[in-house]
Amino acid sequence: MNDSATVAVMGAGSWGTSFSLVLADAGNKVRMWGRPTELCDTINETRENVDYLPGIEIPAAVTASHDHAAVLDGADAVVFAVPAQTLRDNLTIWAPLLPPEAILVSLMKGMELGTHERMSEVIAEVAGVGPERIAVVSGPNLAREIAERQPAATVVASTDADVAARIQRLCHTPAFRPYTNSDVVGCELGGTVKNVIALAVGMAVGLGFGDNARASVITRGLAETARLATAMGADAMTLAGLAGLGDLVATCSSPLSRNRTFGEQLGQGLTVDEIVHSTRQVAEGVKSCQSVYELAVEHDVDMPIVEHVAAVVRGELTPKQMLVAMVSRTAKHERA
Repeated sequence: MNDSATVAVMGAGSWGTSFSLVLADAGNKVRMWGRPTELCDTINETRENVDYLPGIEIPAAVTASHDHAAVLDGADAVVFAVPAQTLRDNLTIWAPLLPPEAILVSLMKGMELGTHERMSEVIAEVAGVGPERIAVVSGPNLAREIAERQPAATVVASTDADVAARIQRLCHTPAFRPYTNSDVVGCELGGTVKNVIALAVGMAVGLGFGDNARASVITRGLAETARLATAMGADAMTLAGLAGLGDLVATCSSPLSRNRTFGEQLGQGLTVDEIVHSTRQVAEGVKSCQSVYELAVEHDVDMPIVEHVAAVVRGELTPKQMLVAMVSRTAKHERA
């Protein structure tokens, strides 16, 4: 792969579109796949994704199509940016058409229901490829800010250092700085669990609590994430970096965060179903929280924030009951 390439981006939502802009800014030719034909036609005709990033001009180097075969044909890298719970079904259709030498890149921050598999594991299983062909992009990457070319950094993780470096070159722009990492497990878990923690932070905000409560949930959420990640073989230092603390802070602090906003609405009294039906955006934490909790139980890791958020999403607790239950837990050492 040269320093510029043809890249297929499978997904035309906020993050898929924003990352397509990054790839185009870095000098690549980008073909973006979207499910609605009308959305793809609008992007090509108006140079704008009005459904997800209104007001952002899409450069000519990015084209959109509903034809997945045409998008995948001859791509040097294939980037997956669909909702986590739809990846397996979509990839089952796409897998026979994946170019044999293409690097497969996950932008998704979720965990599959039932299997508890991380997105890179789903890709490896369904596409029948080894981990050396897979990379993961994770970090404090709020889509709207990146589309506006505001400064941001990210992590490109792969078990193969050369693969990570190749993807790093493909998405390095004056406004977007990628770092490489070999800890795929840590990067994916950081990106997944932070969505669940952001739901808890959002609930605290929706209930009218202030910065002390928010900071406490963020900090204890990071501790929970690190416990699970290290139990699964990750490097604890990854969770102190961009894919851990950086992503957690951005997602828990910004009103642009879908998961934090979803949590705020829960705190204000709306139900999960009411919020889901009011937006086309996907809050991955709502889908992944049960899988993360089950994974914690499987590894004998204490994750009370995740446990309580999952109970709220299941309708077993109200947000206020959740926060009262968490605060009233038995006091212990901070590092326990």
